Amino acid sequence: MAEPHIRSEESNMDTDSSKFSSFHAVLFPFMSKGHIIPLLHLARLLLRRGMTVTLFTTTGNRQFIAKSLTDTSVSIIEISFPQNVPEIPPGVESTDGFPSMALFFPFCKATKLMQAELERKLGALFQVQPVSFMVSDGFLWWTLESASKFGIPRLVFTGMNHFASSVHKAAYEDGILDRDESDDELITLTQFPWIKVTRNDFGPAFRDPNSPSAEVFMDQVKSMSSSHGYIVNSFYELERVLFDHTNSEGSQKIWCVGPLCLAEPEPQMKPFWIDWLDEKLAQGCSVLYVAFGSQAEISPEQLEQIATGLQESKANFLWVLRKKEAESMDTETFEERVKGRGIVVKQWVEQREILKHQSVQGFLSHCGWNSALESICYGVPILAWPMLAEQPLNARMVVEEIKVGLRVDSTRNGMKPGLVKWEGLMEMVKELMEGEMGKQVRERVKEVAEMAKMAMAEHSGSSWKTLNSLIDELCKNK
Repeated sequence: MAEPHIRSEESNMDTDSSKFSSFHAVLFPFMSKGHIIPLLHLARLLLRRGMTVTLFTTTGNRQFIAKSLTDTSVSIIEISFPQNVPEIPPGVESTDGFPSMALFFPFCKATKLMQAELERKLGALFQVQPVSFMVSDGFLWWTLESASKFGIPRLVFTGMNHFASSVHKAAYEDGILDRDESDDELITLTQFPWIKVTRNDFGPAFRDPNSPSAEVFMDQVKSMSSSHGYIVNSFYELERVLFDHTNSEGSQKIWCVGPLCLAEPEPQMKPFWIDWLDEKLAQGCSVLYVAFGSQAEISPEQLEQIATGLQESKANFLWVLRKKEAESMDTETFEERVKGRGIVVKQWVEQREILKHQSVQGFLSHCGWNSALESICYGVPILAWPMLAEQPLNARMVVEEIKVGLRVDSTRNGMKPGLVKWEGLMEMVKELMEGEMGKQVRERVKEVAEMAKMAMAEHSGSSWKTLNSLIDELCKNK
């Protein structure tokens, strides 16, 4: 796929950058890599329009952010993460440091303790340059109150596509989760009759109003409904019907400004796994990339099933494991069994660098939206295995709505408990990499990748124009 033309921040000012040069945006991402990274990409897009950008984060997340933005003029302001929160281990300031995802909602609630410090530092920032608007994560619901105190329009970023948020809303309005259907039964959405879902597609915050997550969820919904609108990391051509439906309702506006990952400069590193992919390309071999994100908790038993499925599929593969997962299985023995066609990587990787490699022709993924969108942008079909949050809905979008992937069969009815057996995984890996359905989604995803590139094209793309319109609307009275 041809890469989009990305002009560096150091280039001469064009009409957009001179037009917006007096404006100042504040970004405040939630403390999770999957939520931080897209807003770092958004920061670059705002800089390319000549805007001043300030990013708030906690002390423990500053290094990661500063390293990513080292070639930019973004200002970073630190806020201290609350100490002595009973449920949160000392020093944990990002969700990828959780010993268990059971800490997620206590962690969300604890962030509100940062509100007073945010407001002090916003006040000091205003003395230097007034803020035109704020983009803050949906999980930081309390930032609406802070923004309102200073008269700052607040936009919500959730990290989700519009399909997932629209389906959540439609399912709630239809009362689907209050009905007597079995958790596996497909139910048609009244507003979108071509979409069918099961109760298993929704997390506990939706299904149980008394769950620990429900209170935080309701706080988020209330603050979102009172905010200026939503920024969505997607592009109009991908979700045209749903974007039109929401924006025609005349309430809050949805601004699709992605794929944001295409604003990031291409990585220049060449670690050992890229050398390995080069070898596979020279041999004429297709490779399956396997990664399940930084949040999913995968049991040793499930890891063993995955390993067996990959081994028996006979596919070439590159499998990225988190440290905790790698420690729970004998990776050396496994790598010996698949020597020559499979490797295991046990450290942080630059995922886009892998997905853009010509040898990579499939992605076995948890279907987190960042991963799915990156795969789409680089023309790599997805084998979806959703594990938490809105991932089952992402999988439905990928497989049923835009038809750029297949699905691990035993996950067709959402997040059902129990092992996914190696035999079913093996069959779907073979189908994706060698079968007729795999060929069809591979052709389709190449088409969608071109659409993504066009949406982000400077000056002419739909997402480029949408971001300009957003800035115009928010800043016209400033």
